[in-house]
Amino acid sequence: MWKIPKEYNHLTFAAIQAGVTCAVASAIASVQFVAEGTFVSHWLRAYLFSWVAMLPVVIAVAPFIRWLANRITG
Repeated sequence: MWKIPKEYNHLTFAAIQAGVTCAVASAIASVQFVAEGTFVSHWLRAYLFSWVAMLPVVIAVAPFIRWLANRITG
């Protein structure tokens, strides 16, 4: 099986985390389109747009969040 090198672990984590978060948030925001039968198309567009927008933010902010979490937990 093909694996991503360990040195890219933080980027892989960020991509997965941003993807899951954006999928849930865009699904919640698109619920109103279920009745119209256009939920999937609205959700997919919102998901892709938000993931592309959030991935750089997550990558940039992750070191600070890690530092802050370490600081407040011990």
